[in-house]
Amino acid sequence: MNRIITRALTCCALLSHATADEAKPLFNGTDLSGWKGLTDFWSVKDGCITGQTTNDHKVLENTFLIYEAEEFADFELTLKYKITDFNGASEAFGNSGIQYRSRIVKPEYFVVSGYQADFECGKTYSGILYEEKGRGILAKRGQKVVIRDGENPKKPKIEVVGEVGKSDAIQAAIHPAGWNDYKIVAKGGHLQHFINGVPTVDVTDETASGAKKGLIALQLHSGPTGMTVQFKDLLIRKL
Repeated sequence: MNRIITRALTCCALLSHATADEAKPLFNGTDLSGWKGLTDFWSVKDGCITGQTTNDHKVLENTFLIYEAEEFADFELTLKYKITDFNGASEAFGNSGIQYRSRIVKPEYFVVSGYQADFECGKTYSGILYEEKGRGILAKRGQKVVIRDGENPKKPKIEVVGEVGKSDAIQAAIHPAGWNDYKIVAKGGHLQHFINGVPTVDVTDETASGAKKGLIALQLHSGPTGMTVQFKDLLIRKL
Protein backbone atom coordinates (compact mmCIF):
# COMPACT_ATOMS: atom_id res chain seq x y z
CA MET A 1 0.00 0.00 0.00
CA ASN A 2 2.83 2.39 0.87
CA ARG A 3 4.39 1.76 -2.55
CA ILE A 4 1.13 2.57 -4.29
CA ILE A 5 0.72 5.79 -2.30
CA THR A 6 4.34 6.77 -2.99
CA ARG A 7 3.93 6.18 -6.73
CA ALA A 8 0.68 8.16 -6.77
CA LEU A 9 2.30 11.07 -4.97
CA THR A 10 5.26 10.96 -7.35
CA CYS A 11 2.94 11.00 -10.38
CA CYS A 12 1.02 13.96 -8.95
CA ALA A 13 4.27 15.83 -8.32
CA LEU A 14 5.49 15.17 -11.85
CA LEU A 15 2.16 16.28 -13.31
CA SER A 16 2.22 19.46 -11.22
CA HIS A 17 5.79 20.17 -12.31
CA ALA A 18 4.92 19.60 -15.99
CA THR A 19 1.94 21.94 -15.75
CA ALA A 20 4.02 24.66 -14.09
CA ASP A 21 6.66 24.40 -16.81
CA GLU A 22 4.26 24.89 -19.71
CA ALA A 23 4.65 28.19 -21.57
CA LYS A 24 1.48 30.28 -21.55
CA PRO A 25 0.68 32.87 -24.26
CA LEU A 26 -0.19 36.32 -22.89
CA PHE A 27 -1.54 37.63 -26.21
CA ASN A 28 -4.01 35.90 -28.55
CA GLY A 29 -2.85 37.75 -31.68
CA THR A 30 -6.33 39.16 -32.31
CA ASP A 31 -7.41 41.53 -29.55
CA LEU A 32 -6.33 42.86 -26.16
CA SER A 33 -8.23 40.34 -24.04
CA GLY A 34 -6.68 40.26 -20.56
CA TRP A 35 -4.96 43.61 -21.11
CA LYS A 36 -6.04 47.13 -20.13
CA GLY A 37 -4.66 50.52 -21.16
CA LEU A 38 -5.47 53.79 -22.91
CA THR A 39 -7.38 52.75 -26.02
CA ASP A 40 -6.40 56.00 -27.76
CA PHE A 41 -2.84 54.70 -27.88
CA TRP A 42 -2.97 50.88 -27.71
CA SER A 43 -4.44 48.55 -30.32
CA VAL A 44 -3.74 45.41 -32.32
CA LYS A 45 -2.26 45.96 -35.78
CA ASP A 46 -0.96 43.26 -38.12
CA GLY A 47 -1.37 40.69 -35.35
CA CYS A 48 0.82 42.67 -32.94
CA ILE A 49 0.18 44.64 -29.78
CA THR A 50 0.83 48.20 -30.92
CA GLY A 51 1.43 51.35 -28.90
CA GLN A 52 1.55 54.51 -30.98
CA THR A 53 1.86 58.24 -30.47
CA THR A 54 2.29 61.03 -33.00
CA ASN A 55 3.75 64.51 -32.84
CA ASP A 56 0.18 65.82 -32.42
CA HIS A 57 -1.12 63.05 -30.17
CA LYS A 58 1.25 62.32 -27.30
CA VAL A 59 0.83 60.68 -23.92
CA LEU A 60 0.84 63.05 -20.94
CA GLU A 61 3.20 60.78 -19.02
CA ASN A 62 4.54 57.25 -19.26
CA THR A 63 1.54 54.96 -19.60
CA PHE A 64 1.26 51.19 -19.79
CA LEU A 65 -0.75 48.36 -21.26
CA ILE A 66 -1.26 46.11 -18.23
CA TYR A 67 -1.85 42.37 -18.25
CA GLU A 68 -4.46 42.16 -15.52
CA ALA A 69 -5.49 38.54 -15.86
CA GLU A 70 -2.76 37.27 -13.51
CA GLU A 71 0.27 38.28 -11.45
CA PHE A 72 3.57 36.43 -11.71
CA ALA A 73 6.41 35.70 -9.28
CA ASP A 74 9.14 33.43 -10.69
CA PHE A 75 9.02 33.07 -14.46
CA GLU A 76 10.72 33.14 -17.84
CA LEU A 77 9.11 35.62 -20.24
CA THR A 78 9.95 35.72 -23.93
CA LEU A 79 8.63 38.09 -26.60
CA LYS A 80 9.52 39.95 -29.76
CA TYR A 81 9.58 43.74 -29.95
CA LYS A 82 10.07 46.46 -32.58
CA ILE A 83 10.38 50.19 -31.96
CA THR A 84 10.64 53.18 -34.30
CA ASP A 85 10.25 56.93 -33.98
CA PHE A 86 7.46 58.88 -35.67
CA ASN A 87 9.32 59.00 -38.98
CA GLY A 88 10.06 55.27 -38.95
CA ALA A 89 13.72 55.79 -38.05
CA SER A 90 15.64 54.22 -35.19
CA GLU A 91 18.02 56.99 -34.13
CA ALA A 92 15.66 59.65 -32.79
CA PHE A 93 13.35 59.46 -29.77
CA GLY A 94 11.71 56.19 -28.94
CA ASN A 95 11.70 54.47 -25.55
CA SER A 96 9.74 51.58 -24.11
CA GLY A 97 10.12 48.59 -21.84
CA ILE A 98 8.58 45.53 -20.26
CA GLN A 99 7.42 45.91 -16.68
CA TYR A 100 7.41 42.90 -14.39
CA ARG A 101 6.57 42.27 -10.74
CA SER A 102 4.90 45.66 -10.95
CA ARG A 103 1.92 47.35 -9.28
CA ILE A 104 -0.57 49.99 -10.42
CA VAL A 105 0.05 53.41 -8.86
CA LYS A 106 -2.22 55.61 -11.01
CA PRO A 107 -5.14 53.57 -12.36
CA GLU A 108 -6.80 56.43 -14.22
CA TYR A 109 -3.78 56.72 -16.55
CA PHE A 110 -2.56 53.12 -16.29
CA VAL A 111 0.72 54.03 -14.59
CA VAL A 112 2.71 51.30 -12.85
CA SER A 113 5.76 51.01 -10.63
CA GLY A 114 8.26 48.16 -10.63
CA TYR A 115 11.08 46.42 -12.46
CA GLN A 116 11.48 47.29 -16.13
CA ALA A 117 13.45 45.58 -18.87
CA ASP A 118 14.24 48.67 -20.93
CA PHE A 119 14.70 49.16 -24.68
CA GLU A 120 14.85 52.17 -26.99
CA CYS A 121 15.61 53.54 -30.43
CA GLY A 122 18.95 54.83 -29.15
CA LYS A 123 22.17 53.02 -28.28
CA THR A 124 22.44 53.18 -24.50
CA TYR A 125 19.56 51.75 -22.51
CA SER A 126 18.28 48.64 -24.28
CA GLY A 127 18.66 45.72 -21.90
CA ILE A 128 19.19 47.63 -18.64
CA LEU A 129 17.24 47.05 -15.43
CA TYR A 130 15.27 50.14 -14.44
CA GLU A 131 12.75 50.50 -11.64
CA GLU A 132 9.88 52.69 -12.84
CA LYS A 133 8.54 55.09 -10.18
CA GLY A 134 11.10 53.63 -7.80
CA ARG A 135 14.86 53.34 -7.45
CA GLY A 136 15.79 54.27 -11.02
CA ILE A 137 18.59 52.47 -12.89
CA LEU A 138 19.57 49.34 -10.97
CA ALA A 139 21.94 47.86 -13.54
CA LYS A 140 23.53 49.40 -16.60
CA ARG A 141 23.99 47.37 -19.73
CA GLY A 142 26.62 44.66 -19.43
CA GLN A 143 26.74 44.76 -15.64
CA LYS A 144 26.43 41.99 -13.09
CA VAL A 145 25.31 43.61 -9.85
CA VAL A 146 24.19 42.90 -6.30
CA ILE A 147 21.70 45.31 -4.74
CA ARG A 148 21.65 45.70 -0.96
CA ASP A 149 19.68 47.89 1.43
CA GLY A 150 21.10 51.31 2.26
CA GLU A 151 20.05 53.89 4.83
CA ASN A 152 17.54 55.30 2.34
CA PRO A 153 15.27 52.64 0.75
CA LYS A 154 15.14 54.73 -2.45
CA LYS A 155 18.94 54.73 -2.69
CA PRO A 156 20.13 51.14 -2.35
CA LYS A 157 23.75 50.05 -2.36
CA ILE A 158 24.50 48.81 -5.88
CA GLU A 159 27.70 46.80 -6.16
CA VAL A 160 29.04 45.89 -9.60
CA VAL A 161 30.52 42.42 -9.10
CA GLY A 162 31.26 41.54 -12.73
CA GLU A 163 30.03 41.83 -16.28
CA VAL A 164 27.98 39.79 -18.70
CA GLY A 165 29.31 41.57 -21.77
CA LYS A 166 30.42 44.85 -23.30
CA SER A 167 27.77 47.46 -23.98
CA ASP A 168 28.92 48.03 -27.57
CA ALA A 169 28.81 44.31 -28.32
CA ILE A 170 25.29 44.04 -26.88
CA GLN A 171 24.16 47.00 -28.99
CA ALA A 172 25.67 45.41 -32.10
CA ALA A 173 23.38 42.40 -31.63
CA ILE A 174 20.24 44.59 -31.68
CA HIS A 175 18.33 45.19 -34.92
CA PRO A 176 17.45 48.92 -35.16
CA ALA A 177 13.85 49.43 -36.31
CA GLY A 178 13.54 45.65 -36.70
CA TRP A 179 12.24 42.74 -34.67
CA ASN A 180 14.25 41.65 -31.63
CA ASP A 181 13.85 38.82 -29.13
CA TYR A 182 13.70 39.75 -25.45
CA LYS A 183 13.89 37.28 -22.58
CA ILE A 184 13.44 38.02 -18.88
CA VAL A 185 14.19 35.44 -16.21
CA ALA A 186 13.11 36.22 -12.65
CA LYS A 187 13.68 33.69 -9.88
CA GLY A 188 13.64 34.96 -6.32
CA GLY A 189 15.94 37.96 -6.20
CA HIS A 190 17.88 36.85 -9.29
CA LEU A 191 16.90 38.83 -12.41
CA GLN A 192 18.36 38.36 -15.90
CA HIS A 193 17.69 40.08 -19.23
CA PHE A 194 18.65 38.84 -22.72
CA ILE A 195 18.21 40.46 -26.15
CA ASN A 196 18.58 38.24 -29.19
CA GLY A 197 20.15 35.58 -26.99
CA VAL A 198 22.79 37.95 -25.62
CA PRO A 199 22.81 38.56 -21.83
CA THR A 200 22.45 42.24 -21.01
CA VAL A 201 22.28 42.34 -17.19
CA ASP A 202 22.50 39.90 -14.30
CA VAL A 203 21.10 41.24 -11.03
CA THR A 204 20.71 39.87 -7.52
CA ASP A 205 18.35 42.08 -5.53
CA GLU A 206 18.80 41.35 -1.82
CA THR A 207 16.79 44.34 -0.61
CA ALA A 208 13.61 44.19 1.42
CA SER A 209 11.83 46.41 -1.12
CA GLY A 210 12.61 44.20 -4.12
CA ALA A 211 9.27 42.95 -5.47
CA LYS A 212 8.72 39.19 -5.44
CA LYS A 213 5.47 39.15 -7.42
CA GLY A 214 3.40 41.49 -9.55
CA LEU A 215 1.99 42.51 -12.90
CA ILE A 216 3.40 42.35 -16.43
CA ALA A 217 2.95 45.58 -18.42
CA LEU A 218 4.20 47.21 -21.62
CA GLN A 219 5.39 50.81 -21.70
CA LEU A 220 4.52 53.71 -23.99
CA HIS A 221 6.94 56.46 -23.05
CA SER A 222 6.21 60.17 -23.09
CA GLY A 223 8.54 62.30 -25.17
CA PRO A 224 9.12 65.14 -27.62
CA THR A 225 8.05 63.25 -30.75
CA GLY A 226 5.83 60.35 -31.73
CA MET A 227 6.85 56.72 -31.72
CA THR A 228 5.55 53.24 -32.46
CA VAL A 229 6.29 50.12 -30.44
CA GLN A 230 5.03 46.63 -31.24
CA PHE A 231 5.04 43.31 -29.39
CA LYS A 232 4.23 39.77 -30.43
CA ASP A 233 4.80 36.13 -29.44
CA LEU A 234 4.54 36.85 -25.71
CA LEU A 235 5.04 33.59 -23.79
CA ILE A 236 5.52 33.13 -20.05
CA ARG A 237 6.65 30.01 -18.23
CA LYS A 238 6.38 29.79 -14.47
CA LEU A 239 9.51 28.59 -12.68
